[in-house]
Amino acid sequence: MKSLLKLTVCTLALAAFSNAAQAEQCAAGKTLEAGKLTIATGNPAYFPWVIDDAPESEKGFEAAVAYAVAGKMGFEKDDVIWARASFDESIQPGPKNFDVNLQQFSISADRDKIVDFSLPYYSSAMAVLTTKSVVEAGAKPELASLKKLKWGADANTTAVPMLTGLVEPESDPLLYNEQADVSAAIQAGQIDAALFDLPTALYLAAVVVDNGVVLGQFPADRTENPDQFGMLMEEGSKLKPCVDEAIKALTTDGTLAKLEAVWLSETTSVPVIK
Repeated sequence: MKSLLKLTVCTLALAAFSNAAQAEQCAAGKTLEAGKLTIATGNPAYFPWVIDDAPESEKGFEAAVAYAVAGKMGFEKDDVIWARASFDESIQPGPKNFDVNLQQFSISADRDKIVDFSLPYYSSAMAVLTTKSVVEAGAKPELASLKKLKWGADANTTAVPMLTGLVEPESDPLLYNEQADVSAAIQAGQIDAALFDLPTALYLAAVVVDNGVVLGQFPADRTENPDQFGMLMEEGSKLKPCVDEAIKALTTDGTLAKLEAVWLSETTSVPVIK
């Protein structure tokens, strides 16, 4: 029995070593700097994607994902080099100063014509944006409570069918032409709440809406056509298959789900609506 156990442990160790060696071999000769992986983020990079604008700390969802992907590709932490690049600059065609870039880039057909994207590392959940006064009046991250609120929505987004099909509010939502009109309506007290993708809701609550609060988030699998974020690379990047394989492995073993729970649920204190 002991011999069998030792054989099993050795087999698993050899398999892990083989997988790491294959991952490292996949990326060999395909990065800007030999033996290093250059990863870009925003300038500055914001909470909760990067904490305190310090991606090298591994704190924040995208910072943590970056190191997890690098590790799966065979790179040690000291082999990761951080670069800065603006969002608009990064999605333009042409040479890049990075191997991969994490900056909440939504994967789209138009963008994919001029840059490469990895498999998605995050599918954005829809979240409820409201104000402190609405919460103090009794609003809770529960469907029964959400039904009683006065809702607004951008008529051009998937928020409308999600509201009517999932939340089923007691009164018809007010429809607006633009996202800015919806957040302004919340600010003015015309509506109690609105649905936005989680990253947008966090930004609006922190920057745009006075006393803004993200009351809760729906699981991504209950969101119709969620935005999917991918690592951005130069068009035709030879590194893409290696990055995709790493993300696939991190999805399969549950690592990405764990990082999402830590950095996008627990850290932001945004509960999941069930």
